[in-house]
Amino acid sequence: MGKTQESNTWLQNPFIKRKEKEHILRQKGKVIWMTGLSGSGKTTLAIDIEKELAAKGFLTQVFDADIVRATINRDLDFTLEGRLQNIHRVAHLSRIFLEAGIVVINCFISPTFHIRHLAKKIIGAEDYIEVFVNAPLSLCERRDPKGLYKLVRQNMLPNFTGIDSPYEAPLNPDFELNTEHFSKEDLVRDFVEFIVPEITY
Repeated sequence: MGKTQESNTWLQNPFIKRKEKEHILRQKGKVIWMTGLSGSGKTTLAIDIEKELAAKGFLTQVFDADIVRATINRDLDFTLEGRLQNIHRVAHLSRIFLEAGIVVINCFISPTFHIRHLAKKIIGAEDYIEVFVNAPLSLCERRDPKGLYKLVRQNMLPNFTGIDSPYEAPLNPDFELNTEHFSKEDLVRDFVEFIVPEITY
């Protein structure tokens, strides 16, 4: 389906339109796309960002890679093709929530320029906010909250991003969260200050 045809599908559906739903919620829908290596801090930050936004009265929905992989995308592997399909589905799901006026927070490695460009195209450039959760591989491996890097070093986990599968860091993200040099509290505060004007009705 081409971009024009896809846009027309949203415009021509008979249901309550996004602007009306945003009016009810008193907020603007956006998709916050958090990308970074495993262990960089995407989910940790998303949890606190969501809490801060909720305290300010914003309705949000977080899609975390582990939960999505264990449910709707459990049939996909971790090859680049599997990752591409994973992001393709999540981007369409995000678009549905976006049309409901909800602020979506996605936590996915989404390792390549191509994969993130696909997500941006599906969601729409005007509603896609790319956030680079920046932490070097050495730090992520030291943290290793899920024990995944240990499995990789034991040759028990192939196609792992940053080791034997590429990660292409964003060149011009909309926002960068450097978890190596700044505290979680400072990063959450700074990002909330950035995003609130974007989602305020």
